[in-house]
Amino acid sequence: MSQLLASERIEIIRNKERPTINDFIPLLFDEFCEMHGDRLFGDDAAIIGGVANFRGMPITVIAQVKGRNIDENKKANFAMPHPEGYRKALRLAKQAEKFHRPVVCFIDTPGAFCGIAAEERGQGEAIARNLLELSRLKTPIVSIVMGEGGSGGALALGVCDELAMLENAVYSVISPRGFASILWKDASREKEAANRCKITAEDLMELGICDFIISEPVGGAHNNHQQTAENISDYLYHTLTNLQKKDIALLLENRYNKFRKIGEFEE
Repeated sequence: MSQLLASERIEIIRNKERPTINDFIPLLFDEFCEMHGDRLFGDDAAIIGGVANFRGMPITVIAQVKGRNIDENKKANFAMPHPEGYRKALRLAKQAEKFHRPVVCFIDTPGAFCGIAAEERGQGEAIARNLLELSRLKTPIVSIVMGEGGSGGALALGVCDELAMLENAVYSVISPRGFASILWKDASREKEAANRCKITAEDLMELGICDFIISEPVGGAHNNHQQTAENISDYLYHTLTNLQKKDIALLLENRYNKFRKIGEFEE
């Protein structure tokens, strides 16, 4: 693994050539049937989801969408989901439970959209509902942080049996810019904040939050999409095969304990 600072990794994951989930889907899956809408309000292009065939295994894919250019980013609201996106994700996860399909979530967002309309439609409730329902979903869940994993917007797809991160990905309770704005009242200190937050894959492995680091080509995933996809595929196959052998009751107990043991405190 490279010894880059968190701020240097953020520059890599924000490279406009870095592959997005739209690049990876055809590389990872033999078939993918997208499903739309939350059956309550509408569809949200910031989250894509559907049923896929992965090495002969039916799975449900739920992924946050980043764009490569301004038009793609505008369509996906710059990867900041609305509540209907999280409700769509939950609908698909519950469907996967019904048909005994494992769920694979791909996380890549600076955070959930915090506009007035999103708040009016229950953004906080939608995220909280996902946390609750995914914690007790009776089917295996694997989450992979592809680039940015920011705040509750990422955690809504991060309650899982195993969390992996691409080598240069970051995962945090708040973006470094938000951290700097709150702590120092100076957003320009974003890089300094990033380097102090312990948000890299290696940091989170040490803290017991990340379970596996998926290697990237030298310089980042944008230098070799195919190799990155192969690394993700190998990890997924091994992990899903093992998780599906476990009894559901044990799976749920381990999932619960995984999140209960995160963090340190003193009394």
